[in-house]
Amino acid sequence: MTAADASAQDRRVVVVVVPATGTWAPPGRDPEAWRLALAEDTYEVLAALDRVETAVAVVGGDESAVAEVSALTWPGTPTYAVDSDRPILHAVEIVGPAAAVVAVSHDVPDLPGLLIGKLFRALSHADIAVTPAEDGSLAAIGLKHPVPNWIADLAPTFDTPLSILETHKPRRHAVATGPGWHRLRSNADIARLDPGLEGWNATRSLLRHS
Repeated sequence: MTAADASAQDRRVVVVVVPATGTWAPPGRDPEAWRLALAEDTYEVLAALDRVETAVAVVGGDESAVAEVSALTWPGTPTYAVDSDRPILHAVEIVGPAAAVVAVSHDVPDLPGLLIGKLFRALSHADIAVTPAEDGSLAAIGLKHPVPNWIADLAPTFDTPLSILETHKPRRHAVATGPGWHRLRSNADIARLDPGLEGWNATRSLLRHS
């Protein structure tokens, strides 16, 4: 085993996956400002994790979109554009050799870092580990590197139902499911934010000001 191989076996990476344009936003809030606030807070959660590298992927973004999101990160954080048709797999490819990679949706600004740790642990035996969201989507997707063929064929995204993964898994424990969480995609989701918790400062600030 070379030194590079040994290093890859110890490498764990989390990637915040950010849409290139604004999506849903609460009434009275600018969708672009909302998108960036969520992305900034989600990034801050992940950047605080120990022994984990952090990167940011902008889905279908051009150079200006990548630069806009990169400005929210700490210096040296890799930020790049990924294919809108297969954003998760493309993000994993760009990260390069690693023991495991966890892609996280940009709209989980209050996500507990412990949930990401659970995905990394689950990948010691599973091909894919996910954090399901309450709306039926996925908040985070963890993958081994290289990606198993059955997952490459499915090209899962955060909108892939967990049932699809379960249907296609080649063995019983190929899919690991961690504790669920909530994404901020509707007015009802806003009520799930706990004002008493530290963090999600950019999102909190935007909600306080119309």
